[in-house]
Amino acid sequence: MARTLPEDPTLDELREALAPHVAANAAFDGWHAEAVDAAADALGVDRGVARLAFQGGPVEMIDAWFASIDAEMLERLPADRLAAMKIRERITALVETRLEIAAPNREALRRALSILALPQNAVRAAKLGWRSADTMWRAAGDVATDYNHYTKRGILAGVYSATVTVFLNDDSDNWAETRAFLSRRIDGIMRFEKTKAKWLGNETHRLSLSRFIGRLRYPAV
Repeated sequence: MARTLPEDPTLDELREALAPHVAANAAFDGWHAEAVDAAADALGVDRGVARLAFQGGPVEMIDAWFASIDAEMLERLPADRLAAMKIRERITALVETRLEIAAPNREALRRALSILALPQNAVRAAKLGWRSADTMWRAAGDVATDYNHYTKRGILAGVYSATVTVFLNDDSDNWAETRAFLSRRIDGIMRFEKTKAKWLGNETHRLSLSRFIGRLRYPAV
């Protein structure tokens, strides 16, 4: 979703407005200054000023794009709409909505993940994954403050990462394979937790969809 650029924008506002346009051009130009120049031209912004907004290089461009996806995801799924869903449905909707937003720029996403996979970007990549997972859990209404707060976010980041990997190679109608993959990950944990709760026979381990998703395990990007 394109952002309206204020008359006298700050660098943060300029970065936010340019980010989706940079991503749209990154599929062709890569995550380089040329993509920023094309985005600046599209918005009628001075190229030099636009480059200043992304002086941190490719990772900063990717960071801004991911942040714009988070923002659009929250706009598409406001709190009142999510409140009408069960917790499993909320997380599924949030993950799928993120993918739908990124879908027009799948090649840019593929290139972005290749950059983030470089050893020198490992810490930044982990922070970006955590931020997106935290945004999704907060939108879903999670208020956990104990170790579950960290477990849920870490594991959801991994599940999202794995789902993105499937998504990037999914040519099925309406990304049916990706949606089925995500559903299977959740279903598998539901069965595991249900069996575990029965075995432990403990009230604290009764079936809880928020616990299921919080315990999803998959290697992170």
